[in-house]
Amino acid sequence: MEVIAEEVSVHIDDMVSKEEEQEREDGEGVEEAQQTVTKNLNRMDSLELEAGKISVMRGASKVLSSAAVMQLAFQSIGVVYGDIGTSPLYVFASTFSDRVPSKHDIVGALSLIIYSLTLLPLIKYVFIVLRANDNGEGGGTFAMYSLICRHAKVSAIPNQQAEDNELSACTAKFPSKNPKRAKKIKEALENSSWAKTILLSLTLFGTCMVVGDGILTPCISVLSAVDGIKKMDAALSKDVVALISVAVLVLLFSVQRFGTDKVGYTFAPAILFWCLFIGIIGISNLIRHDSTVVRAFNPIYISSYLKRNPKEAWISLGGVVLCITGTEAMFADLGHFSVRAIQVAFTGLVYPCLLCAYLGQAAYLSNFPDHVADAFYKSTPESVYWPMFVIAVLASIIASQAMISATFAIVKQSMALGCFPRVRVVHTSHKHGGQVYIPEINFLLMFACFMVTASFRETSKIGNAYGIAVVAVMIITSSLLILIMLMIWQTSVVLIAMFVLVVFSFEILYFSSVLYKFSEGGYLPLTLAALLFFVMYVWHYVQSKRHAFEVEQKVSAEYLSGLGSNLGVARVPGVGLLYTELTQGIPAIFRHFLTNLPAMHSVLVFVSVKYLPVSNVPAEERFLLRRVGPEDHGMYRCIVRYGYRDRRVGCEVFECLLMAQLKSFIRVEAMEGGCREKVEAEEEIRFLERSCAAGVVYLLGHSEVRASKNSSLVKKVVVDYVYDFLRRNFRQGLVDLQIPNKNLMQVGMNYTV
Repeated sequence: MEVIAEEVSVHIDDMVSKEEEQEREDGEGVEEAQQTVTKNLNRMDSLELEAGKISVMRGASKVLSSAAVMQLAFQSIGVVYGDIGTSPLYVFASTFSDRVPSKHDIVGALSLIIYSLTLLPLIKYVFIVLRANDNGEGGGTFAMYSLICRHAKVSAIPNQQAEDNELSACTAKFPSKNPKRAKKIKEALENSSWAKTILLSLTLFGTCMVVGDGILTPCISVLSAVDGIKKMDAALSKDVVALISVAVLVLLFSVQRFGTDKVGYTFAPAILFWCLFIGIIGISNLIRHDSTVVRAFNPIYISSYLKRNPKEAWISLGGVVLCITGTEAMFADLGHFSVRAIQVAFTGLVYPCLLCAYLGQAAYLSNFPDHVADAFYKSTPESVYWPMFVIAVLASIIASQAMISATFAIVKQSMALGCFPRVRVVHTSHKHGGQVYIPEINFLLMFACFMVTASFRETSKIGNAYGIAVVAVMIITSSLLILIMLMIWQTSVVLIAMFVLVVFSFEILYFSSVLYKFSEGGYLPLTLAALLFFVMYVWHYVQSKRHAFEVEQKVSAEYLSGLGSNLGVARVPGVGLLYTELTQGIPAIFRHFLTNLPAMHSVLVFVSVKYLPVSNVPAEERFLLRRVGPEDHGMYRCIVRYGYRDRRVGCEVFECLLMAQLKSFIRVEAMEGGCREKVEAEEEIRFLERSCAAGVVYLLGHSEVRASKNSSLVKKVVVDYVYDFLRRNFRQGLVDLQIPNKNLMQVGMNYTV
């Protein structure tokens, strides 16, 4: 039995490898290989009870060795920390963009930078927010939303089942310190449709702002670094610098298809050298120019800075906040790495090097305050200027990688949870399932970056937009985190109050400052986020209405029993897989198939592919099987459960696993039910094998969604035009399922919502 299981496991792994290779080449589904499936069915007889234990996914183990943690920490340097690592390029220039600072102003701004880095990236994200991960996976606001959905029934599509709560990913327990408070909050959320809508809207808007961050990061990072070329020729115009920046951006987006794994290994050494260089130069400047700026570690200088000239200091906060740009990437890119790896890399390398860099620039500006507009390059010693320029350009390219990778991750997450139109998702790593590349999103990001860089051409204006995107994401993250503290972690009210007073109020203060420059570029991220939010909300709204329509129109049990064992049509040898979104009841499309087809397959399986608000579903827990109707009908229901980071297997592998699971289900039912003889069960299994050998056909509905006649004008426009445009111009469902055309049968059906 072990030999057979090993052979079949290798066979399935080979098919998965072939699918991955094909997916990278052209994104199309694997070619149907029914003869191979038939030949291997007999070999799988000894595997039924173990079929669920075959892991088709090659995900990394949740428990990582020290060597693995260090390896991932090294990779994360090149993917996660490029953005926050290159912030010294433009922070002081943006903070004092319209004036020459005094020495007291420089120390006050430095104190703000020190405590902003300590309070938000270090304390809030590294030690608090990363704990709110989804079973070791990140994903930003969507990961937090998924965590909330698992503890309260707030999902907009009510397809949860009792069995879903038994998944290992849903069994994590938190200390019951304040169960009454948690219960009250849970009931309030579940009983309020407004609360559900606000929670979803907040999550979607946070996701949209991260995407906006992914557009602005490459623009400001590359433009700031390339600006150093003016030392070669001070007469270079902004147009020339913008053109060079666009060329660099083309290179950046061209290498995305190689995946986070390869990009991380390639870029990590450059960011490592960058961090060491800015740290060493910072220490050198501190010693050479003015070591007294270390007094900025005393927070009293923040108070004196804000009191001395309140309005100017408040406006300058919009520049100071840029020192924490890219912080969200630590959480959003968590699925690419691990919590420990992110923590090790930031606390051991990035954080101390950033502090040294800012201390060194402040020391230099204490003697040369009029150089604030180009503080980074002016404070770089002449002997290492050009090597530093080259590394700065490389680092700026890498800085963009953090938010680009985060954008790919959250778009896949959004799509899995029904909040984004279908796009092609390419898994770029065998070892880490969360590492993905999305060609369509890559192209849209590249186009948007080109437009922003060519239009603004100045880092100060892009910085105004950048600040709004960064702080908005942080505020939304804090809002969801407070809810998690109250309901799930059941944290003490005193600690929550401290978090609100210190962290949340700090972020609100920053947000008020960045909004001051709304008309000077600040409108850009909000406009982009509003547009993307509209697309995501429309898609989710119509999908929810479509699911409700299916529930209302499902076929009654009386209708099914009245058809008899032949279902009112001829039954021919074969297996029919009828895909439906319903997890309970018979879908209305079934009646359409019976009406339009003269015959039906001898075995019919209603397949529901369901994404759960968890990051991963173990392979042994993926399938949920039960019978539909009497035994002589030959009908089953198969619910295939995925997490939002899982990779859906192709049709050939799916057929093998489904047949093995069905046979295992029949045998377990015979043993546990006590109502059937084992001989009858074996006969049913042989009948199932003969049917599978005759052929497997996929039955899908070709749906058209239309607004009802009594709908409002707005709803008709949204459903009949906006949603229809998105559905027709994005990836179709049958392509996403990787179904061969010659094994596909479709029947049209109209949905009225």
